Amino acid sequence: MAALEDRIRHLMAEEAARLHVPPDLGLRVMRSARRRRRRSVLAALAATVAVTGAAPFYLAAVTGSEPAPIVTETPPPPPAIDDLPPTGRPTQKDLGDLGDGKAFGHVKVGYLPEGLRWQNWSVDFGDSYSTGYDYKGDKNGFYCVQIYVFEDEAVLEVDDRISIHRQEGEGQEVAIGDRAGYMVVQNVGEDGMKGTPTLFLDMGERRRAEISFSPVYAKDLRTSEAVERELRKIAEGLTSTD
Repeated sequence: MAALEDRIRHLMAEEAARLHVPPDLGLRVMRSARRRRRRSVLAALAATVAVTGAAPFYLAAVTGSEPAPIVTETPPPPPAIDDLPPTGRPTQKDLGDLGDGKAFGHVKVGYLPEGLRWQNWSVDFGDSYSTGYDYKGDKNGFYCVQIYVFEDEAVLEVDDRISIHRQEGEGQEVAIGDRAGYMVVQNVGEDGMKGTPTLFLDMGERRRAEISFSPVYAKDLRTSEAVERELRKIAEGLTSTD
């Protein structure tokens, strides 16, 4: 089973790297969305039935009162999106040639575990951007370390994810020098994954960093103590350049 899991992860990584997307970005987004859905299912249901004209029946079921007649309105269409290519997908951007990969966007990486090098891919969404590192510097390989940086409005999204981890009793607060951090193993037990060791770093009012180890790389480090030590060292060496 372990061999099958590793093979599946490798195939996922190959496809993700071909598209210049972090290998576990989709998994993290889906799992974050699952948690949000669990916590807001009643609110979502109420909003949905209100739009479809079924709100009185929903409220009657909850309160026991008679439904009142309402006049339904067709919701307006979404605004046109002008920045989509003919495929219907957002234009993919990257950060260009990063050299050794230790400076990207508005941050600089001061420490990488021994043997790791820039993987020759990056993604740039404007207010968030990411790149990764592996043993061979091969964009078609599977990442070992991924660093995702969130700025400005994107900070709200990552702060919300950290808040969910706190509420669900996952992870712990950590101090990285004079900066605050939050360490957690994400995605444990979901879809057969062993979990992604992650350290969220507060880099100031308008910047957060998410440092993640792939489950395979975490296994290479052998112990949870070694994983935590390396995450901390990367976070300590991660600084802003503006």
